Amino acid sequence: MPITAHLDLFLTAESLPTAPAVLRDILADTRAFDGCLGVDVLVDSKDPAHVLVVEQWASLEHDSAYRAWRAGDGVSALGELLAAPPVLTHFETSFEV
Repeated sequence: MPITAHLDLFLTAESLPTAPAVLRDILADTRAFDGCLGVDVLVDSKDPAHVLVVEQWASLEHDSAYRAWRAGDGVSALGELLAAPPVLTHFETSFEV
């Protein structure tokens, strides 16, 4: 079953000038990862340091494989941009509503 992952980010003020380029590089690998169906980046219109990355994955297993890769060989520079730890939430589409 496809899932949606929300990665809620709060960037440091110092990282705002370089964050778009860094995120673009990081997300190129995300988009190319097996099972990734798409990635959108939403920036809070009132707070440019608040960014929501919305990822679509073919399954929770694909997302889990991606997270494991990011924690190991695929580690990125994302942590250098953050003012707080990211918050990851997974959502499933409900067909009952």
